[in-house]
Amino acid sequence: MSGWRTLTLLGSAAAAALTAHSLLNARGLRVPPLDPPPVPGRVSVLVPARDEEKHVAACLGSLLDQVGVPDLEVLVLDDASTDRTAAVVTATAGADPRVRLLRSAGPEPGWLGKTHACHRLAGAATGDVLVFVDADVVLAPHAVAAGVDLLRGAGLDLVCPYPRQLALTWSERLVQPLLQWSWLTTLPLRRAEVSPRASLAAANGQFLLVDAAAYRACGGHAGVRGEVLDDLALLRAVKAHGGRGGVADGTALATCRMYDGWEDLREGYAKSLWSAFGSAPAAVAVGAGLALTYLVPAAAALTGSPVGALGYLAGVVGRYAAAERTGGRSVPDAFAHPASIAVLLGLLADSWRRHGRGELTWKGRTL
Repeated sequence: MSGWRTLTLLGSAAAAALTAHSLLNARGLRVPPLDPPPVPGRVSVLVPARDEEKHVAACLGSLLDQVGVPDLEVLVLDDASTDRTAAVVTATAGADPRVRLLRSAGPEPGWLGKTHACHRLAGAATGDVLVFVDADVVLAPHAVAAGVDLLRGAGLDLVCPYPRQLALTWSERLVQPLLQWSWLTTLPLRRAEVSPRASLAAANGQFLLVDAAAYRACGGHAGVRGEVLDDLALLRAVKAHGGRGGVADGTALATCRMYDGWEDLREGYAKSLWSAFGSAPAAVAVGAGLALTYLVPAAAALTGSPVGALGYLAGVVGRYAAAERTGGRSVPDAFAHPASIAVLLGLLADSWRRHGRGELTWKGRTL
């Protein structure tokens, strides 16, 4: 058997196995209730905001429309914004006593902006549950109550109901669906909730609920102050201190459009993708595995290989199932899955290149 045929067979087998795993994961994915009971105790919703005048009004408006949370406080931190973020927050909140606007002059030495903002917010919060919400996220009216019910009902210390990702341009449609697809495909979700292993973790800080006592016991954001992927680092810290947590289906709870086109997306992934796998050798290994599993079979299929065609279709089925499960666009986008992987590998290489040259910035700050 030639080397290329061997690679095609290995890649196609891996694609089929991972798709089968994703289908099992999709069946076991935790789903918050659509009609949750009222939340006992105080809940603190915390919104870090830097230069978010375009998004924060919709986010804050959705927070003020929450139902089933009788004791709710909403804290928004204006992180040294250079636009009208603070003014928009004030105008949107009006005289609502549940809302408090905090201000920051920026991160202290040794901190990143996001971790410092979240730390300040958590320090001012008085709730039994802390709910971190990014300023570009819009919640359904029952989202906070449903998230708290899931956190408490499942016996978790931290949970991230993954928002439905809005993808409009070609680059967003290629790349953004890989977020949910990646953990549905590769992570044993229920085992990951209880395992302290750093590799068995997936999180999303766009909508993250954490028990306040567990947050403080693990050191909170102070313990992950320099981490670009602070949500993932926080989950790992919670689990390292004996807690449980992971991702859930937040499709019916929240929506988020992370990036507005190719340039915005490229900058966003450059900021953080280099840190996703822990080290350069690990990133190379992951990239090689993705290429073997999803690019080799597709290339072989183009030359008439039946095995390659089966491997390509296995990848398409996995991508289609993930999109259907998480509210994404399944057709025709799933058929472009190899192109999505190719773009992702390019973004990974670009992120490492910029990291090595010290060129990474985000919202005007050097990382």
